Amino acid sequence: MAKKARYNFKRSGAFTPLKLHSPRSRALGMHLVLMLVTGLLASQLLVASQPTPAPEPAPASTPVPAVVEADTPWGGNYFPNTLLTDQDGQQLRFFDDLIKGKVVVINFIFTSCSDSCPLETARLRQVQKLLGDRVGKDIFFYSISIDPLSDTPEVLKAYAQRFQVGPGWKFLTGEFADVTELRKKLGLFIEGIDNGRNKDHNLSLIIGNQETGRWMKSSPFENPWILADQLANTLHNWKQPSVEESYADAPEIRPPSNGEELFRTRCASCHSLGPLDGQGIGLRSIGPDLIGVTYKRDPAWLIRWIREPDRMLVEKDPIAIELFDRYNRIPMPNLRLDEHSARSIIDFLHEETDRQHPPAVSGNEEPEHHHSVAQPEMSQAQ
Repeated sequence: MAKKARYNFKRSGAFTPLKLHSPRSRALGMHLVLMLVTGLLASQLLVASQPTPAPEPAPASTPVPAVVEADTPWGGNYFPNTLLTDQDGQQLRFFDDLIKGKVVVINFIFTSCSDSCPLETARLRQVQKLLGDRVGKDIFFYSISIDPLSDTPEVLKAYAQRFQVGPGWKFLTGEFADVTELRKKLGLFIEGIDNGRNKDHNLSLIIGNQETGRWMKSSPFENPWILADQLANTLHNWKQPSVEESYADAPEIRPPSNGEELFRTRCASCHSLGPLDGQGIGLRSIGPDLIGVTYKRDPAWLIRWIREPDRMLVEKDPIAIELFDRYNRIPMPNLRLDEHSARSIIDFLHEETDRQHPPAVSGNEEPEHHHSVAQPEMSQAQ
């Protein structure tokens, strides 16, 4: 039987027969395959026999310098290491001795100031009392004079004694140019206002933790409890646990009048207002308690005393002089209040007196006021 031919189709469309492989051709193909496999194996062996080159050593990395305190944003390279002298005559460097690694409060004053400096010092005294013995241990107070020619260490010490400040609070002086540079670095210098004029200066104070680089400005009229909390807890990252109290025991807060707001921010640094408002706890004893003062003093005198205490002292008003001598010769600050503000304060003092000591009423008679806590010698308004 004839073998069947296989056909290959070409592009021309014609069919051509495809012959089957012979035994000789198959043997030749197997031989070629063996030769290829042998060649591949030989090449692999040749590569494997070559010595592996040692890896080149990596280039030595540049050592990373350690973070140096002075190179941090709030380190020694930022703050001038100003030489200052405290109220005891000790010389100190601003960065190295006073603020490095510490939580601090800093303000700038001059002792002959007749407006806001006494108020600011009195407010910080309240904060110091709230913080207790932590001042001087892990919280430090610094008041720096901007009038070094007048504010010698002796003058600063007498000023601190008049305000009855405790330990841990330094009053400092230095060269005028150095103190000015320091004020600028702390952001407490205003161009056009602070340029050589003592009467007007930036009243803000600054609190901060030098180690963490956290700094905040604060108003001298800030609530002392808020300022104390910022210094004791916020800037210390709440290292000490808070005393838990129930909101059920929180007092009811009445909306303050304009007069009360002025009293709280302008007067309460120095004055209490009866046993229900700070009397006898020592936080506000720079000046007298003011309960009943509106029944003891002429309203016109009170309004002028609130608005122009410095002028009344210059004029030697007898009541003004007597109060000045009695309360450690700390002058009543002139806070530049207008007449409306003064009247608002007086209205609040009157209302608070009646709230704490309601007048006695008998039949159709006019009310009689009995304010035994308000002796005549304790009548002063700020």
